[in-house]
Amino acid sequence: MNAASRPAPRRALRLRLFIIAAIMAVALLVFLAVNATTTLIYERTMARQAEQTASGIAHQTFASMFQIMREGWSREQLEAFSTGIEESLDGTPLTLELYRGEKVAALYGEVGQPSWNERIEHAFDTGVIESRQDNGELQYTFPLRARNECLSCHTNASAGDVLGVMEVRQDLGTAINEARSQHIWTFFGTGLGTLLLGTLIATWATGPITRSVRRFQDQVTRVNAIKDLNEMEPQAIDTGFVELNQVVDQVDELVRKLRSVAVDKDILEFELKLLDKFIITSDVVRDWREYIGVLLTEINTIIDAYTLFTLFKANDEVYELEIFWRAEPSENTRRTVERLAAHRIRAAEQFAMDANLTIRHNVADSSHALPELSPHTIEMATKSLLLDAPRIGGVVGIGVQSDLVRDPVRHVVIESILSTLLNLVGSVKAIYKYTQDLEYYATRDPLTNLYNQRVFWELFNYEIKRAEGHAYPFSVMVVDLDNFKTINDRYGHAFGDRFLQAYAETIQGAIRNEDILARYGGDEFALILPETDQQAAWQLAAHMAEATDRLSLPAPDGSRVKATTCIGIAAYPRHGRDTRDLFLVADNMMYKAKREGKNAVCVPSDEEVAAVFREAGETGIMIMEALEDRRIVPFFQPIMDTATGEARIHELLMRIRVGDQLIPAGQFVEVAETMGVMHQLDYVLIEQAFAEVQRSDYTGLLFINLSPRALIIGEFIGKVRKLAQDHQIDPATVVFEITERDTVKNMAVLEKFVLDLKQQGFQFAVDDFGSGFSSFHYLKRFPIDFVKIEGDFVRNMVHDPRDQAFVRSIAALARDLDVRTIAEFVEDQEILEAVQSIGIHYAQGFHVGHPGPRLGNPPA
Repeated sequence: MNAASRPAPRRALRLRLFIIAAIMAVALLVFLAVNATTTLIYERTMARQAEQTASGIAHQTFASMFQIMREGWSREQLEAFSTGIEESLDGTPLTLELYRGEKVAALYGEVGQPSWNERIEHAFDTGVIESRQDNGELQYTFPLRARNECLSCHTNASAGDVLGVMEVRQDLGTAINEARSQHIWTFFGTGLGTLLLGTLIATWATGPITRSVRRFQDQVTRVNAIKDLNEMEPQAIDTGFVELNQVVDQVDELVRKLRSVAVDKDILEFELKLLDKFIITSDVVRDWREYIGVLLTEINTIIDAYTLFTLFKANDEVYELEIFWRAEPSENTRRTVERLAAHRIRAAEQFAMDANLTIRHNVADSSHALPELSPHTIEMATKSLLLDAPRIGGVVGIGVQSDLVRDPVRHVVIESILSTLLNLVGSVKAIYKYTQDLEYYATRDPLTNLYNQRVFWELFNYEIKRAEGHAYPFSVMVVDLDNFKTINDRYGHAFGDRFLQAYAETIQGAIRNEDILARYGGDEFALILPETDQQAAWQLAAHMAEATDRLSLPAPDGSRVKATTCIGIAAYPRHGRDTRDLFLVADNMMYKAKREGKNAVCVPSDEEVAAVFREAGETGIMIMEALEDRRIVPFFQPIMDTATGEARIHELLMRIRVGDQLIPAGQFVEVAETMGVMHQLDYVLIEQAFAEVQRSDYTGLLFINLSPRALIIGEFIGKVRKLAQDHQIDPATVVFEITERDTVKNMAVLEKFVLDLKQQGFQFAVDDFGSGFSSFHYLKRFPIDFVKIEGDFVRNMVHDPRDQAFVRSIAALARDLDVRTIAEFVEDQEILEAVQSIGIHYAQGFHVGHPGPRLGNPPA
């Protein structure tokens, strides 16, 4: 039935009757309001009268008391007066209580009286007359204030003091109840008649509306899914009123619109549940493929989806297609989906036609098999989303194969799910890749892929323990590439890096599989030779030297560059029984080889071993004398703001003055830390540096390196804070930095130290960020202000895409966490421009400025 076919409704009569009923209802409401208002006015009038009565009684009683007290009265008279008041009020709703104040009690003693309540205490404190109603009772408090003539007896009081409080209470409940009872019968008779008549008229007038509404309710309750909307027929409902029929027509139009745009609540609930899965944890990052398989299983609780595929851009020429199956597909179905996905991807304009596409299949539940899918079914039921450019993690596309794609309404839901999954998968893949790179570079040198210095020392300590336990010898070598600085200066850093890589590969090819080779720093390498005595180590070193002698690399100018090598050897236990002594001997032998004309292998004699330890002892003496004479000299290396080119930060470095020479920290720091005096050197250095800051009126930031021992010295922060106060230095301009590769075994100690630093107003930075295992832990646990990116990554980023990607990842992560970044080892203009293009905040290196003894502010 439509609107045109409805019978003409009996509009006029029923509408008028409906209006009459409405008027009667309004009249009833007015009657109720008038009745309630009258009762309220009566109650308020009674309350005012009661208050006036209480006030009169209080004033009259006070006047009588004052007159008697002026003549002087005894305790018996007081009690008789109180008894008289109680008798006079007996049988009335009034009660009067007298309360004696502390000053009266001090002179005339305590009397029996009720306990003070909040009202009485307030009256004593303020001396203000107050009246209030509480639970149908009027409470009137009247403070008794001392007059001048009272002071002759009350010698401990002053004029105006509250000596006592009189409280008059009157029960209003009985009177109010009487007032209400006078109105109730009138209200009941009139109201009941009016209500009954209005109910009868309203029921007769609204009967058709009620029946129509019930029919509509029955239709609505049957709607449990979108398909049920098609069975609704609101046009068949006749309310009997033209106006209400028009509303029904509008509802019918709304139903038609809902049929075209509504989505099942199950799908919406599924999207909400899916959002709960979008929490990225360490387990998710570690097993990200398994995680996507779980998501596909979740999707299948609502959407019958056979497969989900994601596309990543590994580099300019390689794309990675990951296909995730709900269950085990047949080989034919696999090939069909591969062809379809590859066709759709290559058809996109942004995809390079000659790019290499690698495909990997992942099965969420291999215990079940998928039905055979025809190419037409797969083609029609596949939805994909491809981006113009890679997003975070290199993700460029995502797709799903599901029959839901064919539903034009639910198609929107698929779009939403794919967009969300695209961002999620990209983020997980980015964190996974960053974590993998971080774990790799925490143990490896980024240029040569050899172990780094940190791992070398860990394995060195491990080898010492093994040798002690099994009583076998082993040897350690320090290897140096001769004239590497000349190669860098003449042919550039790019060729120098290639030559150093070839040199490392040559050494790696000349040693045994069980030997451990690490890049110690710059052009220096270190080797651990398990179960190798001095003679066998010398033979291996000679073989290495022969191999490096044959190394020849064509330079940019067409000439060929050859390598020569200096090698120092130390053997356990002959030359030492701990890592420090063995490395010290090997390092000194390497420098002996350099002094003797380079391209040589040196093994120490017993006399040379003694000389090495004697020289180390001399270094210790030099340190103690410098500490005693305060010959610690601060040097400052500028750090440039990449946006402005100004040096607003300086890093504090240490030198020791010996005669006319300045000894750099690298020559004595290890000895000082072994001696346990490094923190004492730090105190003197910081004091000298603060004096220079004050003298030069320096306004920038000052970075100070922390030695690991400073963390466990409870007085360190307090002393530095005192030095800052003595030199009028704002702690916020001082940034303490700790090197990430210096492993801190007790993270709780470091966390407490950093929080104490921040509480005192100092700032905190992490040096060599990315060189150790703790990068994520530092960012998560500590309030970091700056990260200084590991210099090896920065120096090689111009020529090595992996290093550049790693630096970009650190910079992006720091930006998201609102941490400022500093690039180390900025040694030429090309590196500086690369650092600026990535958006790193500051640059440090010889291209920016060399260390010097003076501080300078940037131009205003």
